[in-house]
Order: sequence, then C-alpha cells, then structure tokens
Amino acid sequence: MCGRYRLSRRKQIVEEYFDTADSDEPEWNPRYNIAPTQPVPVIRQHPKERVRELSLMRWGLVPSWAKDPSVGASMINARSETASTKPAFRDALKFRRCLIPADGFYEWAKTAKARLPYCFEVNEGELFAFAGLWDRWKDASGDWVKTCSILTTTPNAVTSPVHDRMPVILDPDCYDLWLDPGMRNVGEVSDLLKPFDPLLMRSYPVNTRINSVVNDDAACSAPGELAQIQDRLFP
Repeated sequence: MCGRYRLSRRKQIVEEYFDTADSDEPEWNPRYNIAPTQPVPVIRQHPKERVRELSLMRWGLVPSWAKDPSVGASMINARSETASTKPAFRDALKFRRCLIPADGFYEWAKTAKARLPYCFEVNEGELFAFAGLWDRWKDASGDWVKTCSILTTTPNAVTSPVHDRMPVILDPDCYDLWLDPGMRNVGEVSDLLKPFDPLLMRSYPVNTRINSVVNDDAACSAPGELAQIQDRLFP
C-alpha cells in the first residue's frame, strides 16, 4: 500500500513539470509527510480540450453513491489487479483517471520489535506521478467533494525487501494515455499498472518522526543510518 508520501516542490514547479494550465489553486507549502484525508494536488485532462488541469482533492476516494464520506479513509489505495471489478473503482478506472504528483513515498519494514520507515525515490528525488483515480460526492449542503485514490501493484526489487505492495508510478511517456478522457479501454490502461523500473529507484531509512502526522518538515525524509534508528528504538 501507500499510506504516506512527499511532495516537496512548490506549485509553480509542479505545474511546469506536468505542463498544466495556470490554476486558481493557492500556493502550498512543501509537504514531507502527506497523510490520508488531507488535500493533495491532482492532475487531470480537460474533458474537451487537450489541456492538463491541476486541482486539490481529498486523499481517500469517496464513490458518488456512498452514503457516508468516512469510507474514504479506507480507500486511499486501489489494487490495480481488481480495480476494474470493484464497485468503488471500476467506473473511475474507465472514466476518471488522474496523476498524483510526488517526489517520494514511505513504507515501513516490519521487524520483531518495531516498524522501521524507509523513503523511496525516483532518480534521487525527482518529481514523478502516481497513477490515480478520482470521484466526486455530494454532501448534505449540495456541495461536491472531490476525492482520489492511489493505485498499487506488486513490488519491484527496490520495494520488495520492505513491503509486498508498491504504488503505481507511471512512466512520463504514459501520462497522455492515462489521462485521455476518450480512452475507455480498461484493458489497455490496466497494462500501464505495473511495477516501476527498479534501476531508476532508490530507498533509504529515515527518522521515525515520520510516524506521526504532526511532523511535516524536511527532517521527516532526511536519510538516517539504520543502526542509529534501531538504537533509538531499542535503547
């Protein structure tokens, strides 16, 4: 799964990298410990124009038919192998795909005594995009609440020592196809949902301050010596 990630670039850098149109979304601060149910930047393609648009959505997909928005907390991820058949995700996979920008994500290695956090990066920290799905849900006042989920897949050689799943990271060459609102062939887009090239990734242990959502600064993803982390956990 993917339950925490990092986006340390400012809005202008993200817009330039993903070639989006100017948006009305306010500037955001660099984030080092993004957690479920928080607002996150999402990139979609305009339904009638070949233009990418950036907006903020709540992380944790709430299907349009849901009775209670709290279900979003359990839908931060969608398994790529079953998304096409699950009621919460199948329509989104066909009609509402998006990119979710990031420059790192975290997973925890389980030991006999604790869970040790690791940060995973592409090309030593460059921007990339998770394959995402989105939906919108109408609240009691009639306002639309837009939410999103990150697709996951089997791990590659970099992530497998730490976790048995990894988020789907799309190759930039696949962005247009993934975002294309006219592409309704679920089988073709599902072919993009595969483990990312491990030769382009790295991982390293980070400080356990990442464990708390209260902490959200550069120290959360600063490389740490595994031995030092273990010493702090097991004095």
